[in-house]
Amino acid sequence: MKKDAHKKHADKDSAPIKVAEPVAVDRRSRADRKDEGKAMRLAVPLASHAQWQAPANRRDPIDQLVESGIGRVPELLPIRYGRMMQSPFAFYRGAAAIMAADLAGLPSTGIRVQACGDCHLVNFGSFATPERRLIFAINDFDETLPAPWEFDIKRLAASFVVAGRHNGFNAGEAREAGQACARSYRERMREFAKMGVLDVWYFSIDAEALLENVEDETVIQRARKRAAKARDRNVLDEDFPELVTFEGGAHRIRDNPPLIYHMQGEEAALMEARVREAFESYRATLAEDRRLLLDRYEFKDIAGKVVGVGSVGTRCAIMLLMGGADDPLFLQVKEARASVLEPYAGQSVYPNHGQRVVMGQRMMQSASDIFLGWTATEKGHFYIRQMRDMKIKPLVELFGPEIMNQYAEACGWALARAHARSGDAAKIAGYLGKKEDFDEALADFSESYADQNEKDYKALVQAVREGRLEVYLER
Repeated sequence: MKKDAHKKHADKDSAPIKVAEPVAVDRRSRADRKDEGKAMRLAVPLASHAQWQAPANRRDPIDQLVESGIGRVPELLPIRYGRMMQSPFAFYRGAAAIMAADLAGLPSTGIRVQACGDCHLVNFGSFATPERRLIFAINDFDETLPAPWEFDIKRLAASFVVAGRHNGFNAGEAREAGQACARSYRERMREFAKMGVLDVWYFSIDAEALLENVEDETVIQRARKRAAKARDRNVLDEDFPELVTFEGGAHRIRDNPPLIYHMQGEEAALMEARVREAFESYRATLAEDRRLLLDRYEFKDIAGKVVGVGSVGTRCAIMLLMGGADDPLFLQVKEARASVLEPYAGQSVYPNHGQRVVMGQRMMQSASDIFLGWTATEKGHFYIRQMRDMKIKPLVELFGPEIMNQYAEACGWALARAHARSGDAAKIAGYLGKKEDFDEALADFSESYADQNEKDYKALVQAVREGRLEVYLER
């Protein structure tokens, strides 16, 4: 397997990267683990998390951005840069590799969890459990890896300050959103530390329950309308006519270049042969009952697709299967590359990065898609899941300060729950304590890093002006 560019850099400048072993289980009493966490404040004071100052040897963020694009589809990179150039907020969402390098040099307790790796506020949302109940949680795991818990909460809290500024909040309002996120994480982690192991594992956040403390009737009605639409969404009536044509007696995914496209000629035939072989490998990663369900569908077509901000340029596709003339199933295929955390937290124990993503998702989510699995081709590693299965993304750009704070509290809660499933909640809670010292420190850090993000964004704009990067601006 080829090494990613950021890993090449790490290999050149440091000792060989260790393996990111699964998070160790500590079976000592809850009180002992909590006391150990509390004692860690001597070595790593809570106030130390406030610091951010770019080191003198900090790498050029544009060089890092270009290196993170090595191995991606070259023709799609201008779309990636164009999306990141829309605003500092858009840049932040695509700059996980840059921030991972920055976070690696900051104070850490060494307490490890299954980390998200790209933990910002847009990577949370509502989705359906297999029982069709809407829950709220993290929903992006492309960068997941066992790593220090601080990586996730710092990236998440800072994302709220970046988003607040994007929405026109004043400095105090933007800061409060980041602090609300940190406070919620700390307080919820204390709650999880008191719960039984199975209680934490089964715990989920009901999407409807999040609206109970919202006073803005317009926001409540909008959220309930979107939830109802997600529940009522009919793949046959909505996605099928939008995405599929019927040509030459066969169903075919509709092209919409450059965002949805088919390979042509010999390359198309070769791709289909690879897909059919990889599909059998994917099928084998599912539980037997899921394989029985999948076997009721027949593969019809696959097309490349551009997704997200950070994922642009990776090999992604839509797969169309049919269980009958009027019974479609859309699966999303996404390339899984080495996590941006690997140079700092260690290589994944899984030989297939698709498996790394799937296993990380299963550890962090209380419920995952029934078709979630992984596969590989000579082009790379991939994971597969249903497309648009009652997924609801937050309309962050519409949030005012009060709603942003409530959303920050929800995300802090969801992150604490995810970390408590794989990590040591008692030890983390003991370290964080009852007071707001950590919350204040994270708010300071978030403001400073939002400033850094704006400088990096300006560097991107300048690089485009100078012709270092080519961009494609979508209408």
